[in-house]
Amino acid sequence: MTAMNRRDFLSRTSAAGVASIAGSALSGGNRALGATDPAEARVLIDPAHPWATLDRNVFGSFLEHLGRAIYEGIYDPGSPEAGPDGFRKDVLGEIQGLSVPIIRYPGGNFVSGYNWLDGVGPKKDRPTVLDRAWNTIETNQFGTDEFMAWCKKAQTTPLMAVNLGAGTAKKAGDLVEYCNLAKGTKWSDLRRKYGREEPYGVKHWCLGNEMDGPWQIGHSTAIEYGLNAADAARQMRSVDPSLFLIVCGSSNPFMPTYLQWDREVLEQCYQVVDAISLHRYFNNTTETDGDSRHYLALNLTMDRQIEEVAAVCDMVRGRLRTNKQLHLSFDEWNVWYRTRGGNGQKQMAPHLLEEVYNLEDALLVGGCVNTLLRHSDRVRIACLAQLVNVIAPLMTNRKSVLRQTIYYPYAWALKHCRGKVVNLYVESPTYEVEGMGQVPLLDVAATSDAESNETTVLVLNRDLDKSQQLEITWRGGVPKRVKVSQTITGPDLKASNTFADPNKVASERLDAPNTLGARMTIEVPAKSYSVFVFETA
Repeated sequence: MTAMNRRDFLSRTSAAGVASIAGSALSGGNRALGATDPAEARVLIDPAHPWATLDRNVFGSFLEHLGRAIYEGIYDPGSPEAGPDGFRKDVLGEIQGLSVPIIRYPGGNFVSGYNWLDGVGPKKDRPTVLDRAWNTIETNQFGTDEFMAWCKKAQTTPLMAVNLGAGTAKKAGDLVEYCNLAKGTKWSDLRRKYGREEPYGVKHWCLGNEMDGPWQIGHSTAIEYGLNAADAARQMRSVDPSLFLIVCGSSNPFMPTYLQWDREVLEQCYQVVDAISLHRYFNNTTETDGDSRHYLALNLTMDRQIEEVAAVCDMVRGRLRTNKQLHLSFDEWNVWYRTRGGNGQKQMAPHLLEEVYNLEDALLVGGCVNTLLRHSDRVRIACLAQLVNVIAPLMTNRKSVLRQTIYYPYAWALKHCRGKVVNLYVESPTYEVEGMGQVPLLDVAATSDAESNETTVLVLNRDLDKSQQLEITWRGGVPKRVKVSQTITGPDLKASNTFADPNKVASERLDAPNTLGARMTIEVPAKSYSVFVFETA
């Protein structure tokens, strides 16, 4: 059976359905063996032939003024873990340890009703308001300046969102002026008046949030929003021409206007923006009827969504006859379905959307990491939504921080993936999923970093019953040793971590292969996500 590379695969595969994609072993050059083929899985790795340079902003995250993400999450002056600035030191330590490259803020739905001026200046003068997006009380004790100070301590960079719901293009430009101009203007001098002499130099900006959604404050038609986004982009760039601007795409692929919205928006603003946003949340109920084998294949629908939106971008590019290629920003993605209620009942920092994640959720998150890697030629930013307490890998109580199951695949990507994404040739046995066709048992992605002489291989095993062997053939160098060999697995797909039992599902050491060479075999456990880091020179 001849493996095909990713470009060949994409040229031969239509967007007619996930079944056709999964049956050909979607993405990254992955090709599946027939369901009856008894051969083990195989992968050809040639670090000398990369698919794309990895922008580590694909491992970003998200913080919204929602539930306990900000208050009692990263900012909690009453906590024994808080520093003099109110930032929780234990949470800061976790995020510094992760090295999260970029964090989106302040929303989310929240941003569409947010007046950024309420959150700057002396705290005693800041108004307490009703956040109409989540029906919660917002004290504005944490705002733009606090977020910038927190980002500096967390060793991350901001991805700021502007209000294009109830807000205006002019106010968006005002915020850029506040953040990025040195001095001598109304808004830059206001920042200096409030004690922040140096500009923040925020490069990445989202032009609103999910404006296609009827739930969104200021919801409008695609053409109306596209024109407004174009106006905001021009006003913001007049302040700082170096900005990277992200326009709102469809809020999910199930919207009745999916792709049509994206096209109509881009026809109004393509030339003045740099990327379009994608959002996607996964669940093991309405999409899969609780079938875990189906659930673990859902990252393949994320591949399809990326490819469909990229195709719309390229279609608009062709119609405009421009050389400019648009990037993609997958700035909300995660598992989310058990705690859907979002009514804060006019409380401050209520417990909202505090999803408890289990092992199968972690495996799917690992699959999504693989998806983002193999589409890194177009996806330049992605944000796991969110970071703390609200649908998040980290949870807090008064005195400690808990690592949820999904923390581990996310942390491995942040720690071990850098350099180039390798264009893999993969063969895998498959299994049948209703509505999707043949799905590969093994989902594989890899990166190679010339600076550290490391190649990282990430493997999702969707087989719930048996371990799987993966034969690796190396070209352009043979690994000298295995530096990391870890997995996340366990007997119970529904197992979760708790403050009482924080390590019920955690990273485990995996036996390294006995023999290293140009052809070698690794084994991954049933229902697992594994990482291998090879020293390759």
